[in-house]
Amino acid sequence: MKLSVKNLDAEEIGEIELDDSIFGIEPRRDILARVVNWQLAKRRAGTHKVKLIGDIQGTTARPYRQKGTGRARQGSLRSAQFRGGATVHGPVVRSHAHDLPKKVRRLGLKCALSAKQAEGKLIVLDTAAGSGKTKELVKQIEALGWSSVLLIDGPVPNAEFARAARNIPKVDVLPQQGANVYDILRRDTLVLTREAVEHLEARLK
Repeated sequence: MKLSVKNLDAEEIGEIELDDSIFGIEPRRDILARVVNWQLAKRRAGTHKVKLIGDIQGTTARPYRQKGTGRARQGSLRSAQFRGGATVHGPVVRSHAHDLPKKVRRLGLKCALSAKQAEGKLIVLDTAAGSGKTKELVKQIEALGWSSVLLIDGPVPNAEFARAARNIPKVDVLPQQGANVYDILRRDTLVLTREAVEHLEARLK
């Protein structure tokens, strides 16, 4: 498929041929959900923890003798049924990460790119470069009609452009190797530079 190429002044300056096997497949919601869940699970800290019986300070002696009191037998005052005792079946420090096959990850990225293309929210820029002034970039983004945008550049994004975009809400800039399903879906508009398209097609073929 062909898509027009724009510059930051909202002018059409040419066309680019996009690979249908990457930008033209039928998006699968189940694959997108699997990849997003995998990404979010990886970033969870997993540092939540309750105190188990071994973590509670206190005597190890039995609170009273086992027989002859008429009460239920007890082995420790640190047990869950006593005030200040342990918590049972609570969360402990662990990793929430799980494995996901590489084929599913690649298909997920293709589905995300194709979904944006199908919605008409995929823009190709000739190049992402600027003066490094946030004020000027805000004017350009407003003129282009972008309210929530992810821009993916080549392996090394333009330093001045990235600096100018750094302080603008809902505007993200990533190198092509950082392209991922979650960031693509969480922004309304996806903007790729020519260089990003070339690298993504080489990476996903």
